[in-house]
Amino acid sequence: MILNITEAASHQIKEMMKEEGDVRLRFGVKGGGCSGLSYAMGFEDEINEELDLVEESSGIPVVINRQDAAIVEGTTIDFKQNMMGGGFTIDNPNAIVSCGCGSSFKTATNAGTPDPNC
Repeated sequence: MILNITEAASHQIKEMMKEEGDVRLRFGVKGGGCSGLSYAMGFEDEINEELDLVEESSGIPVVINRQDAAIVEGTTIDFKQNMMGGGFTIDNPNAIVSCGCGSSFKTATNAGTPDPNC
């Protein structure tokens, strides 16, 4: 399994999916951020069978671009609630450097292109 989704994150994602209709969770990476790569998470109603992998995690259909699969292999998505509200956290065992907020990273093999404005 490429992606692990905790029970808390699964509950939150399923609630959000109710508002979106018949969609899948799309998870991947894009260039940018302070460390060079940033996570991308959203909903998708179409897949490209040549470019995308589709799997299920915690009852949620997940779409991941084949190029991103090695970068996010073993990643866990969680949802944390605190006094300031709540939000998703991402724990990627492949990340060797992460920015302070945890939204950008680089791996040993993929550095991406850091945003000069960070």
